[in-house]
Order: sequence, then C-alpha cells, then structure tokens
Amino acid sequence: MKVEFYGHVRQYHNIKSEIDQNIQTVLESSQYVMGPMLKKFEGELAAYHGTKYAIGLANGTDAIWLALMALGIGQGDEVITHPNTFFATAEGIWIAGATAVFVDCDPVTKCIDPSKIEAAITPKTKAIIPVHLYGQCADMKAIRKIADKHKLYVIEDNAQAIGAKGDGFKIAELSDAATTSFIIQKNLGTFGDSGALVTNNEKIDTTVRKLRNHGSNARNVHSFGFNSRLDDLHAGVLSAKLKHIDAWNDNRRKWSARYTAGLKGAKNFTLPTEKPGYRHVWHLYVIETKNPAARDGFLKFLNDNGVDAKTHYSIAIHKQAGYPWGKGARIVGSVENAERNAASCISLPMFPELREDEVDYVVSKCMEWDGAQK
Repeated sequence: MKVEFYGHVRQYHNIKSEIDQNIQTVLESSQYVMGPMLKKFEGELAAYHGTKYAIGLANGTDAIWLALMALGIGQGDEVITHPNTFFATAEGIWIAGATAVFVDCDPVTKCIDPSKIEAAITPKTKAIIPVHLYGQCADMKAIRKIADKHKLYVIEDNAQAIGAKGDGFKIAELSDAATTSFIIQKNLGTFGDSGALVTNNEKIDTTVRKLRNHGSNARNVHSFGFNSRLDDLHAGVLSAKLKHIDAWNDNRRKWSARYTAGLKGAKNFTLPTEKPGYRHVWHLYVIETKNPAARDGFLKFLNDNGVDAKTHYSIAIHKQAGYPWGKGARIVGSVENAERNAASCISLPMFPELREDEVDYVVSKCMEWDGAQK
C-alpha cells in the first residue's frame, strides 16, 4: 500500500462542483483582482472568526510583516517568537525591519512557552508572535496577560490552526491580529499561494488594506505600499471550501485519535497530545523519536514502505543558513526543547480524506519499526 501525505485531489473531487461554480462565477465576472468574490470571502472569513475585519493577502508571510508594519513595528524594535516553526514566522519579522528574539517552546505542546517570554523582554520589545503549531493553540491567556503587563502587541501566527480553539478562547480573540496562510497543504488551502489577516483593530484593517494595494484605497491615489492581494480566483476556491472546514477538521481529529490509539505503547517514539479544554485541528500529526539519531532511519523505513511521512521543521530557524538575516536576531536562554523537536520530529500522513485502512497501515509500519529497535 502507498499512503500519500496530502489528499488535495481527493478533496477537490469531493466538492468539485462547488469549486468549479465559484471559479466560473469569477471568470464570467471579468473582475479577477479586488473584485466581488474577494469581498465575499473576506466577509465570510471575518464571520467565521467572529472578527470585525478580514483582509485577503498574497500569502501568509506578507500577513505577518504587514501586520507588524501597520502597528508601526520596524527598525530598532524586537519581536519575540520561538524557533521550531516554519522560517516565514521570523522572515516576516525581518522583512518588517525588526529583530527576531527566540525563546524556547513548551516541551509538550511545542508552542511557545509563556514562562520563557518575560526574560526576553527589553525596552525594545514591541510584540509577541505565538505560533499555533501543528494545529493546537498556544496558551493565549498567559501570553495576553504578559503582553498587557508590558504593553506589547500580540500577533497570532495561525497558518496551521484555522478552526482551533483554546480553553475559553478562540483565534483572534486575545490578540491584535491573527494571520494565516492558504497554501494548498493548509487545513484551508487554495491552488497556489494566498493568505489573510483577521482583526478587530480598525487601524490595522485600514492600514493593511492600503499597504496591500500600492498604498491605495481610491483609484489613481497612492501613498507608499506594496502588491499583496489575494486574487478572486483563489478567493472563490476558499469560499467554497470554508463552509466545510469544521467537518474536515473533525475528520482530522478522528484520524489523529485513531493514530494515537494504534500507536499507544510504542517504546521508541512519543505521541502528540491535545491540551484539556482545547480543540486541536491536527494540521500535522507529529511524533518524535526518543533518540533523535534514529529519526532519519525511521523516516526512511516509512518512505521505503510506501508511507509518505515527512519532517516539519527539521532545522530550527536559528540553525538555518538564513539566520540571522541582517543580523536581526538573538536567542534568550536555552532553546533545547525547540532543538530536540526539530531533530526528532516525523509527520505522519494527515488529511481529512484519509481512509481507515490507510491510517491502520501507517500505524502497522510505525509499530513494526518500533518493535525492531533494540
């Protein structure tokens, strides 16, 4: 058996008529950029999050740095985040001109450890960017408390957790803005690059709308800006998919539970967990080898046996060739948990359209490898 990592084509065929209809509507409208389909989707996305505003952008990276720019954060400022995530989180900070400050992750959730944040705060600190890693919310209550105490902004990197909830809070409720990516592998993905920002802050909304469109909010009138617009074709695909996101996330939760039940008792790797009271949406199901040196051999075993497992993110940001871009970075304290996560992680196939026999096959191969270890 072969088990693919992504189920993009299966998903398309399941709602083909809805996607095709929206694409056809856009094609026949003759309005392909900043048109009515984008406006429609932005309204739907804001309603889904319960926010006043949603702004479609070219990608999730742009969403991060445009949010920072809208808050006046740039050269000479510092933004705290953690290094065991996709490079774009730090990249957005650097593009805005600020310094990325890395602290460790929680050893269980792999999200930023709130207990490490205050030691990293200096007079230059302006914001915190927690990443809702793998589909589980960071501890936003603790982060918001720290931010209020020190008068800091909070921008949620929500590229991996649309539809997730915390214990008594939801995405964008406890932050100044939440950013997301709609690249195809995300829980809500389109057929190419796209992103968005949701917020209740009118200034952020007004400023980012101008910045994304060459500094313009009226035809032929421009101030300083960029080109970062979510086009209407992608908006049409996302609009068709958004109404299914909760059901798809429920499927991800079902498959994660089946993985966990089947892999229980493994001696050589640890399983991910869901915090009590949280709704994890399982963008990724990530196991960790107890011996990091065994990770690559385990991954090869799975791949050789038809399981398209992958690694996310196997090189922590502070060990990437691009670190520190423009010398704009520093690390506060040990980041040993983040480094171990990067060195030992393996992502198993996870998408809503998986089948029971595929999940069970992946489980059987994982346990076969586990049983063969001395």
